Amino acid sequence: MPTYDMSTPETTVPGTPTPDATGHDTTTTYDFDTPVDRRGTWSIQWDGAAERFGADGLLPFTISDMDFRCPPPVLAALQERVAHGVFGYTDWQNEEFRSAVRDWYRDRHDTELDTTRLVYAPSVLSQLSQLLRMWTEPGDAVVVHTPVYDGFRRTVTGLGRELREVPLDDPAALDAALAGPRARVLLLCSPHNPTGRVWTEAELTSFASLAQRYGAAVISDEIHADFVHAGRRHLPWSRFGQGRWALITSGTKAFNFPSLTGSYGILGDAADHAEFVRRMQTGEGLGSPAVLSLTAHIAAYREGAGWLDAVRAYVAGNLALVASTLNSAFPELSWAPPQAGYLAWIDLRALGVEEGALQRELVEGERVAVMPGGVYGAPGFVRLNVGCARGKVGVGVAALVRALGRLT
Repeated sequence: MPTYDMSTPETTVPGTPTPDATGHDTTTTYDFDTPVDRRGTWSIQWDGAAERFGADGLLPFTISDMDFRCPPPVLAALQERVAHGVFGYTDWQNEEFRSAVRDWYRDRHDTELDTTRLVYAPSVLSQLSQLLRMWTEPGDAVVVHTPVYDGFRRTVTGLGRELREVPLDDPAALDAALAGPRARVLLLCSPHNPTGRVWTEAELTSFASLAQRYGAAVISDEIHADFVHAGRRHLPWSRFGQGRWALITSGTKAFNFPSLTGSYGILGDAADHAEFVRRMQTGEGLGSPAVLSLTAHIAAYREGAGWLDAVRAYVAGNLALVASTLNSAFPELSWAPPQAGYLAWIDLRALGVEEGALQRELVEGERVAVMPGGVYGAPGFVRLNVGCARGKVGVGVAALVRALGRLT
């Protein structure tokens, strides 16, 4: 496996002011430079790279989780809950969880949520699956923007629904797709994965209008909402929803605890809300959530804002490093960082490099694992995960530049 020396951390990022023992404010700092060894922890990104890419010992920049430890308040809350020692059946419909979600949206997104319409599920994809079962039949079409998150593809097609893809910047194609036969759902990714696109108010208003015109429900996956970068603003779908709609999300992506599971959503219609809860409690047998997920969500939303701001700033620096390194080597790419997230979606088509050849160079020649764009329906792109120590990012982008250099 390629190595990167970060024995002397070079960057600390300020968090939110916190009171010291005397009551005066100090500045919290977080060390994101020092690597955390995830090997041997059953990590899909690290320990699963060999199965996906066919080689051992690869340095991975793949699946969408970060290499950073959770925020200190989340770890403290989890340790306290574990110390309690009893993990019986738990009620997610409690005011502590509801109010944490409600206050987070009010303070972070300037949006009031009706938490009487709150639902809970193990993941956003399990919510998506349940909603598609409620609102569509086999053979119905689900309209999505392409490139498309591969989890959407698996879920939609696995349920026997048609995945009807439209280009990201083609309003006419979206109109035609929704006007087409059996278009029942517009499935949004907001912000968009894998591109990191943050939808504007005008775009979201247009989506709502089109869905209303053609009688399509809207499902908006907003799991990347809290990782929007400076100069952009996320607008929750609850501001735009008309008719039948759902906002599905989780704190697991922004605060990096996806293996604890847990997601929540808001459904626009009261009857749909009741039906969703009924199905999860009966057909799915999921009346009780994972208590550590609830604990982590509440702590993250109550006390994790400073850490989140700090990690977003650090990741922005990582993305800037990718841009400067890549564009210095290949000015014709003119690559710019995404508007949201820690996934660098890189268009390499100007270099005329064949995807399979690039993957061979990366895996066999550089010993790194990077997601090929074909996974998302976009050959000619790569998706590089930079939610990690800056030293690792430097190794990864340098490896990409060398591999591309041998092919051009």
